[in-house]
Amino acid sequence: MNFPKEIKCVIFDMDGVIIDSEEIHKKAYYETFTSIGVNVSDHLYKTLTGSSTINAFQRLVTHFNLDLKPEELVLIKRKRYVNFFENDPTLHLVDGVEELIKHCYNRGFTLILASSSAMVNINRVFNRFNLNQYFSAKISGADLIASKPHPEIFEKAAVLGNTPKRNCVVIEDSDNGIKAANDAGIFVFGYRNKMAEDQTLENADFIIDDLSQLKKLI
Repeated sequence: MNFPKEIKCVIFDMDGVIIDSEEIHKKAYYETFTSIGVNVSDHLYKTLTGSSTINAFQRLVTHFNLDLKPEELVLIKRKRYVNFFENDPTLHLVDGVEELIKHCYNRGFTLILASSSAMVNINRVFNRFNLNQYFSAKISGADLIASKPHPEIFEKAAVLGNTPKRNCVVIEDSDNGIKAANDAGIFVFGYRNKMAEDQTLENADFIIDDLSQLKKLI
């Protein structure tokens, strides 16, 4: 897809783009897997990255033929995630993202958060790092009918941003998120997050290794 002639709206993913939380999500998932006695391979886990938690557990319940409710597994995983979140003082924003957010905001762009995380986790991050002031809307994939890689979340983000898709860009670090942006018809930057090296980003329109690069592009 061609680079937009005029950018008016920037749509951010959260985990791995705004906050370095991929590792604590992974820890919370694997503690939950252990507690229910399933062995999730690295390959299978990779396919879940970027999906909502409910979607991930729906797939795992089917895959392992478990007699468990996905909704209950979501609550177990979320409790473990919150424990890591609240007790890990090293948890921090991705390098360069705060400066990028302020850069976009000061340029008058509409900023939308489009994350697969539950809204309770989104608010936890935004309150901790004082980000609410910059964003016009926040969308949780957990509240939608379909999860990434389905394009619904980005289609809704463009609507909430009151911006034509041709004037939007997405910043993503997962293959599922990139596919969602592709299928929504929105230009997508793939951010090579060192904590998510298993993601290829091969379908991104433009790949960056450092978020500070984007200040020169948008």
